[in-house]
Amino acid sequence: MIKKTDACLKGPMTTPEEPGSPRSVAVTLRSMFDLYANMRPARSLPNVPSLKPNIDMIVVRENTEDLYVGKEFEVAPGVGIALKINTRHASERIAKFAFDLAKKRRKKLAFVHKANILKITDGIFKQAVLDVSRKYPDVEVEDIHVDAATMQFIRRPETFDVVVATNLYGDILTDEAAGLVGGLGVAAGGNIGDSYGMFEPAGGSAPKYTGQNKVNPVAMIEASRMMLDFLGEEGAAQKVEKATMQVLEEGKVLTFDLGGHAKTSEMGEAIAKKILSPGPTFSLQAQSPAS
Repeated sequence: MIKKTDACLKGPMTTPEEPGSPRSVAVTLRSMFDLYANMRPARSLPNVPSLKPNIDMIVVRENTEDLYVGKEFEVAPGVGIALKINTRHASERIAKFAFDLAKKRRKKLAFVHKANILKITDGIFKQAVLDVSRKYPDVEVEDIHVDAATMQFIRRPETFDVVVATNLYGDILTDEAAGLVGGLGVAAGGNIGDSYGMFEPAGGSAPKYTGQNKVNPVAMIEASRMMLDFLGEEGAAQKVEKATMQVLEEGKVLTFDLGGHAKTSEMGEAIAKKILSPGPTFSLQAQSPAS
């Protein structure tokens, strides 16, 4: 069914961890549609606990290879090997995606790797980013090792604009970035390819909260906003964003993670009411991703 659409909105799902169990739904969809770019914004929000008040970064994560290809082998009892696959092609296209994004923002890009240890695989990624950077002379480039990046996210998060990384490092850094600005309850991500987009809350599922109507709906609403923007519905996306910001600024209807007592449905309804309040009209007619 989703192959007949231009984009999809996916909720969090639990991924089994036992050997031989199926791949996660997210990884399967990324492979199915070649959604090579994972884009996760992290910014300080009103009335949301944040490490600093002026954080505004986007972590761009390569989405199709690295250790996430899931090729593992037990070559002897208790001895496992996993394949880390980095290619020039994938590294170049994620670098181009990140540089194009940086050009639209503050023209700063940090690329994250561990090529001092993984000289071949991460070396391929590093060299690809440096080669692509020559086509973007107006973008300031920072070369940073992944261990240093995790520290600098804490020390100076406000200095980062666009951060690009391979799959595993990007996965870790995006959750850290979410923690800087209020947690996974407000963090959303887009998985984007040349002709399709899949959007979702950044975190995984939370089975312990099933049926309690207490988790933060902002991440799912933000994922919806990103999808509308991807589909070319900028007016609709702006209306959703404005409504969300208004509810956060008012601080009257907040879920427990934000220091409030509202239920999931109550906060969602508060944002929906803001969207439906009189203001600029917009069309929800889907457009092609290229438009």
